[in-house]
Amino acid sequence: MRLFGVNIPDEKKVSIALTSVHGIGLTVAGRILKEAKIDEGKRTKDLSQDELSQIKQIVERDFRIEGELRQDVRQHIARLKNIKSYRGTRHAKHLPMRGQRTKRNARTVPSGIGAMNRGRKTMGSGRRKLTLK
Repeated sequence: MRLFGVNIPDEKKVSIALTSVHGIGLTVAGRILKEAKIDEGKRTKDLSQDELSQIKQIVERDFRIEGELRQDVRQHIARLKNIKSYRGTRHAKHLPMRGQRTKRNARTVPSGIGAMNRGRKTMGSGRRKLTLK
């Protein structure tokens, strides 16, 4: 079954299946089903067309999902980069931006720009190895 351009699993409960849509988590899924008066324990394959259309109406009216949400997030990150804020520069360097340590943790850093395609490279500890004479 397709909903909002995403394949929704048929065998899962509706509240869990809705979370496969980007922008809908468990809490929001529960809120949607409560408003539509659909039992959360019901399986996706057992939904009627009327119930599906009800879910679609509620989501389209109240929430940003999928492409629209991804575009918003991308624009927010681009704005942070343009104003050269701390978070923006961390995003640009593909490093943690919420204050996490990078000396011991986050040791696998992207190998250059466009690292999504090139994989990750493990950094060394930064210390020289002692050689015995």
